[in-house]
Amino acid sequence: MSKQLPYATLRRIFERFQESEPEPKGELDHTNAYTLVVAVALSAQATDKGVNRATRDLFAKVSTPQEMLDLGEDALIEHIKTIGLYRNKAKNVMKLSRILVDEYGGEVPNSRAALESLPGVGRKTANVVLNMWWGMPTQAVDTHIFRVGNRSGIAPGKDVVAVERAIEDNIPADFAQHAHHWLILHGRYVCKARKPNCGVCVIEEYCQKDGVE
Repeated sequence: MSKQLPYATLRRIFERFQESEPEPKGELDHTNAYTLVVAVALSAQATDKGVNRATRDLFAKVSTPQEMLDLGEDALIEHIKTIGLYRNKAKNVMKLSRILVDEYGGEVPNSRAALESLPGVGRKTANVVLNMWWGMPTQAVDTHIFRVGNRSGIAPGKDVVAVERAIEDNIPADFAQHAHHWLILHGRYVCKARKPNCGVCVIEEYCQKDGVE
């Protein structure tokens, strides 16, 4: 495992990220907090592009938990059957929609504990929603961020919670809001798993390149 980079180096790294993309955005299409929860829940083991294709027509019809309940599970399956694990995901979406209607007045709660209590919503999903919709500096660690954090030394850790904590504890606060988007996009398009594109990497000079041949 790579060593944690020092504060001064982390500042330079995130200054580079900020210069290259001042306002990084998540790539999942959504219209409100509820459709964001659904989109992120559907994105597990699926690509954002694939989820967006499946939800384009769905979100044109559905924007609230009650509308999802009115649509019904079978109709939901027809919309999302191109996504992996779609049957189980459909069940979870219907269950979480019922809970939102019955227990939260049809509104999406904005605490991590409440979000994580919803079926199909784990820590990563909760952190994405808190960050993207409510602007909280939460860090949603996926496989891309886990790889970049460990490979570069930005946020090394043995598991996703350790990497999340390393980001929260070490990255300067003025970069915290966008940190997880910079890292996920960097991992998705530059610091790839098998063939990292180091030649175009804006932080190459600071990277520890742990595990890169």
